[in-house]
Amino acid sequence: MSRYSINAKFEALKLRLRGLGSVLIAYSGGADSTLLLKAARSVLGDNVLAVTALSETYPRGEIDSASRLVKTLKVRHKIIRTKELSDPKFRRNPVDRCYFCKRELFRRLKCIAKKEKLRFVVDGSNVDDLSDYRPGGRAKKELNIVSPLQEAGLTKKDVRRISKKLGLKTWNKPALACLASRVPYNSPITKSRLARIDRAEELLRKKFRIVGNLRVRDFGILARVEVDRQEVEKLLPERINKILSPLGYKKVEIDSKGYRMGSMNQSRKCDKQTRSVLLHLGAPCF
Repeated sequence: MSRYSINAKFEALKLRLRGLGSVLIAYSGGADSTLLLKAARSVLGDNVLAVTALSETYPRGEIDSASRLVKTLKVRHKIIRTKELSDPKFRRNPVDRCYFCKRELFRRLKCIAKKEKLRFVVDGSNVDDLSDYRPGGRAKKELNIVSPLQEAGLTKKDVRRISKKLGLKTWNKPALACLASRVPYNSPITKSRLARIDRAEELLRKKFRIVGNLRVRDFGILARVEVDRQEVEKLLPERINKILSPLGYKKVEIDSKGYRMGSMNQSRKCDKQTRSVLLHLGAPCF
């Protein structure tokens, strides 16, 4: 893809944001929402508010990072606490779990935008997100949430290239995802389970110096670890078992295929290898 086409997309993004007039940005601190925030600040000035949602589904280490980034961009920032776990439909973890999570978030953001007299709520979804199973898109449609990166045709690769050019520290930041996305569908989501996943990922990232994507997929007593393919060889099975066993994992799998966006959505159930291990351990496969 030519530089001109990427530049044209970025100009289209700024033009779209200018047309919105004022925006509340659902800000996670990731590459997509940071580029969106940077672009919005450049064309809308003070008519921008970044809002970061804090809950049990959000990795603990991200909130401070998000706050620092917003401060460097000189944008107003609010941190709110959302209550996904108070919704029994979310806790049951159906295949459209993401819908209930996003509905909770976007309803809150719409109320804040109205109070702050901001015309639109926008999020950082990019074109690549359209290729994955994203039931949260239904909540976006119902509540009229705008996705300017998608509308401008920006892919994740485009976002990273433009961010690097602009000097944004998030240009190569690994993709973020709700901690609930590590739990297989129809397996209950609990506060303690999310905390365990967060702690497991924190420990593995530190112990093995993982710089890219990292996911600990939680199958109860089994943990399946995904990292970018080039980092798979860093992982030592015996050491991982020793690190994660105190958290309650009796068995650990290392996914040799490496991290793939939406891997839990590909079959929406245990794969053959995972099912075999769980049956051996006498545990259910959801």
